[in-house]
Amino acid sequence: MTERRTNQTLIEKYLRWLEPQLRDEYGNPQKSYWDLTLRMAQKPFEVLVNMDDNRMQDGIDLRVEFAHEIGVATTRMMELGPASFLEVLIGLSRRLAFNAGGAAPGWAWHLLCTLELDRMSDPMTRQKRIKTDEILTRVILRQYATDGNGGFFPLAFSDDDQTKVELWYQMHAYIEELHPEHG
Repeated sequence: MTERRTNQTLIEKYLRWLEPQLRDEYGNPQKSYWDLTLRMAQKPFEVLVNMDDNRMQDGIDLRVEFAHEIGVATTRMMELGPASFLEVLIGLSRRLAFNAGGAAPGWAWHLLCTLELDRMSDPMTRQKRIKTDEILTRVILRQYATDGNGGFFPLAFSDDDQTKVELWYQMHAYIEELHPEHG
């Protein structure tokens, strides 16, 4: 077996490990989202605001967890390059679960719904690919509204331009609006 084929097999195992973390039992279990999973995994996340590299590290940490779980060298997983949109989203869902309660897959599904990516079930048509790419680019480049609408964390009341706020603080402002008892 060639090195490339071995890496492809490892990547597919990793994506199959990540995919169920995107939704809970309420997250439209009768539909498949494999094409969306692949699209998000192929989109590298970029850091445009200071300290968002911590959210990328949360995504990279998923690789370490996976490598330990299946017994492969962590270095093999680091060859994947920068954290993907998919990894950052799942990392955020875990942070939300820790800080606001609930289950990480439920939060991941919530984030997908907030971004309207829940509409991108299989098969991924050309129109869905275009719309998905627009959404991913908008979030990564922070081309959403200043109140966070169009991003991961839309706020009803925002004093700050969310396009310039670190994701960590956007998340906490969002939790505060959803669950003031956690503030």
